[in-house]
Amino acid sequence: MRILIKNGHVVDPANKRDAVANVYISDGKIAAIGNTLAGFTADQEIDASGKLVCPGLVDLSARLREPGYEHKATIASETRAAALSGITTLACPPDTDPVIDTPAVIKLIRQRSERAGYSNVHCIGAASRDLEGELLSEMGALKEAGCVGISNAMIPIKNPLIMKRIMEYAATFDLTIFLFAEDPSLRNSGCMHEGAISTRLGLPGISEAAETVAVARDLALIADTGVRAHFCRISTAKAAQMIARAQYDGLAVTADVSAHQLYLTDMDVGEFDSQCHVRPPLRSQRDMQGLREAVRKGSIGAICSDHQPHENDAKLNPFREAASGISALETLLPLTLRLVDECRISLSEAIARVTVEPARILGIDAGTLSVGSAADLIVVDAEQYWSLSKETMLSRGRNTPFFGWELKGRVTQTLINGQLVYNATE
Repeated sequence: MRILIKNGHVVDPANKRDAVANVYISDGKIAAIGNTLAGFTADQEIDASGKLVCPGLVDLSARLREPGYEHKATIASETRAAALSGITTLACPPDTDPVIDTPAVIKLIRQRSERAGYSNVHCIGAASRDLEGELLSEMGALKEAGCVGISNAMIPIKNPLIMKRIMEYAATFDLTIFLFAEDPSLRNSGCMHEGAISTRLGLPGISEAAETVAVARDLALIADTGVRAHFCRISTAKAAQMIARAQYDGLAVTADVSAHQLYLTDMDVGEFDSQCHVRPPLRSQRDMQGLREAVRKGSIGAICSDHQPHENDAKLNPFREAASGISALETLLPLTLRLVDECRISLSEAIARVTVEPARILGIDAGTLSVGSAADLIVVDAEQYWSLSKETMLSRGRNTPFFGWELKGRVTQTLINGQLVYNATE
């Protein structure tokens, strides 16, 4: 099918394009971007006047819950929610059940995501067998099966020597290691940021040092092994500064932040609001501002959803026992666009943080509207205001603290490989 998207404001950070233009799509690929294309006859036209046209979003961390946790969500339900939220590519962490430590599990996830047809799903393989932090996984086989990197998910590897061996092995196969920076001893039994509010609520806190000590250790090992590394979901301003310094010194390190960490702080826990129970925890106002500044400067190059859908009962327990995580696919785009008004960041830079930059971290061809690339793109009404509610959420998970927030920017069309998978006008 040939598709013409007319008169949209095309924002393509990868090619430094930020202007009104037509987008021509043929055979599932971008054929041209401009005012006219001689001899092009469209089978379908989409009028994008007054709207943004940009690459489909690339999400670095979205738990689809399948296989193993289908009572929370499925690949079909969450990729559909992703596509309707403008996310055309996402990375799945390895903490499924069974763990993504064999090619068979990767094949299963790929088959089910292709059958659903809503989003491109890439797997991040396990760094250790069963994520136990003892025996190294078969990284060569995982890479051959299509893994875009390796990680031990949110389970810290306590032994620095084992972590060093994992990094050396990953470097051998030119694999990026995705690191969740948390010292388990310093985290102890904490469930929220350590500070005045945790003291007032009587909840055990997680200090800033739980993250910064882990970042310092991993940076030393990265320098020693030469592995390409990515720090996932940084939550403290100090850790962001440490990573920026390492980048300045020439280490091949990148970092991302969850969108909710740029808007919520430990004050939002309020009176034990379990929807604000996340890991890493919501930090202080100073940390939030420091993370925003790191995003603006680019030392934190990507914003992710950190999507973790849960069944309703999982959030009904007292704060300390409630499951951590937010169902976050549907708020990734509007929260990113909101940074343009609040953080002195340009629209093109904000879009880059959720398109081309995460694609580069994953090492995949995505997040761009380059001629000849796959036509994974979205049309967005950037001026539409809307409010998130349980009735309108698309994800199976209804666990989010953003209910009732006035959000700005909504996807009207999503195309994947030139196929219209979502059209709000139909």
